[in-house]
Amino acid sequence: MTMNEIMKNTLSLLLLALCPMSMSAQNPLITNQFTADPTARVFNNRVFVFPSHDIISPVEPEKKWFSMADYHVFSSTDLSEWSDHGVILSQEQVPWGNPKGYSMWAPDCVEKDGKYYFFFPDAPKEGRGFGIGVAIADRPFGPYKPVEKNIEGVMGIDPCVLQASDGNAYLFWGGGGLVVAKLKDNLLELDGKPERITTLPEGFKEGPFAFERNGKYYLTYPWVRKEKGTETLAYAMSDNPMGPYEYKGLIMEESATGCWTNHHSIVDYNGQWYLFYHHNDYSPSFDKNRSICCDSLFFNADGTIQLVKPTLRGVGITDARKPVQIDRYSEIGGGAAIEYHDTLNYFQGWKTVFPKGGYVRYNKVEVKGEGAKNVCLKVKTRANASAVLELLDGKTSYKMTVKLPSTDGAWQEVNVPVKAVAAGVYDLRFTAKADMEVDWLSLTAEPKETYFTPATDALMTPDADGFIRRWMLLEPIDKPNRSNVVFTDTYLREHLTKEYFSGEFSVLPKDGDKVTVEGKRLTWHALESNRFNVKLFRFATGLDKQVYGVLFCAVTVIDCDEDIENVRLAVGSNSASMWWLNGKEAVLLSGDRRMVKDDCISPRLTLKKGRNILRGVVINGPGMSDFCVRFIDEKGEPVKNCRITLK
Repeated sequence: MTMNEIMKNTLSLLLLALCPMSMSAQNPLITNQFTADPTARVFNNRVFVFPSHDIISPVEPEKKWFSMADYHVFSSTDLSEWSDHGVILSQEQVPWGNPKGYSMWAPDCVEKDGKYYFFFPDAPKEGRGFGIGVAIADRPFGPYKPVEKNIEGVMGIDPCVLQASDGNAYLFWGGGGLVVAKLKDNLLELDGKPERITTLPEGFKEGPFAFERNGKYYLTYPWVRKEKGTETLAYAMSDNPMGPYEYKGLIMEESATGCWTNHHSIVDYNGQWYLFYHHNDYSPSFDKNRSICCDSLFFNADGTIQLVKPTLRGVGITDARKPVQIDRYSEIGGGAAIEYHDTLNYFQGWKTVFPKGGYVRYNKVEVKGEGAKNVCLKVKTRANASAVLELLDGKTSYKMTVKLPSTDGAWQEVNVPVKAVAAGVYDLRFTAKADMEVDWLSLTAEPKETYFTPATDALMTPDADGFIRRWMLLEPIDKPNRSNVVFTDTYLREHLTKEYFSGEFSVLPKDGDKVTVEGKRLTWHALESNRFNVKLFRFATGLDKQVYGVLFCAVTVIDCDEDIENVRLAVGSNSASMWWLNGKEAVLLSGDRRMVKDDCISPRLTLKKGRNILRGVVINGPGMSDFCVRFIDEKGEPVKNCRITLK
């Protein structure tokens, strides 16, 4: 193996180690947090996106303005699968910045001589306005160390660094006008006096982004047309990085969602140019919480830019084996419509509502490997129904009828065998032949394993080995943890015994009940596990929820006809967990664990006659998560003479 290959493999391992969160996405790209002002850069043949991070102000939650406390970085090799490398810089780390300023607005990042220079605005500790600082790292995903002082002579926001073919770097920024200045070779100081760009039509607001193509310099920026009031994306061109720049036209018109701002970057990746920008898709009623998107961008023969129309489909090829979110359609018709799953928690995403004859088309779906002969859908129907699924690649056409059972108006994952589809990239068209709602669909070689089914009122006892499979599970609670090494007894007792919502340890929830945790509405789900171990990771992914850095709450009821004395609670869990029987602590599983049957066993307990309530909280860092629970007797044999209910 060459030194080059060793270095590449080392980098790949580092990327995997530092990528605790991965997600599949169309538009918006990031589905578990607000992201805005995306600067995309290509490093090591991988696209890295450095956005700002919108949050509701924790100090003034009623304040209807932008609030940003830190930066994440995201990366991808296919523009479909995105990895979150976590926080690379927060306001508390900036020596010259206000640690409670919540003013870490649009950033940029460039590479020079193997070092990565992250440029960011922040409010200073003293005085008003903004400064622009630099943090430096050995890798694009950090860790970044901020320079002690901000760049002297620069007051403003939204830095952009143009590394021009003349060998120099130029810093552009906004705030009180559009300004450019040459940087010294160290990228930390100005090399000369800043110059204000005054040759553009009135209406520049913020967020300049400059790049070079075929010897021409492009200055792109959010611009407000007088008669509109919300931002477009416009551009100007020059033969010189310092200008003068000549206005050329629009890249993108005003947002159809009514989002007041837009902010962007433009990058060439593997021969195709892309526009990264933002809309308020996950926050339709508050446009200061935005989400980044991406669409293809094209040039005319004379170098001018064609107008980009934002799409839901976005870019990249979608792996057919994973959930294809057909609500991010390429085309829609026949009365089909897109609706939010939950208007109290927009991060649950969208569903497609089909009347009879409604259809969507979703382009560039890849069937891999040996092909596909099964369709899995997350669907809601009131009666037996069917749909027509078509796959077309310009040469081959597959058309098949998908027969769907009634789900009694509840969401359910349904596997349907279909005729074999060869590996390839297809456009997918789905046409409903009856009223239905669809969350997603996937194409697999074999039926997709269903980990859960909705709980029923049918009699259920522990399985043949005594494991409990009927549970009430709460959607995951955000609990960021960079590593499982923190899961000591002291840490766990502090964080697992904390009451995150009213009634957590006293109220027996019902299916569909909602609780509020730190402003997020979470739902309880009554489910039966199809395995002895309850796959929390699959539970979260099935709901398109965060899977890492979370807490899971589980509750079930063990109903006994008589007292069962001298039993022990035997638990296994991937990661740490804590369990209570009838309000009293039974067992704590601490440390970074693998899921092993009977990994921890409680002291002797009594299952009393009547209803016994068993509660558990599982905490997860950067790994998978599941658990298994049963009661065993003095001989270690499973206790099975009881019923499992949720009432």
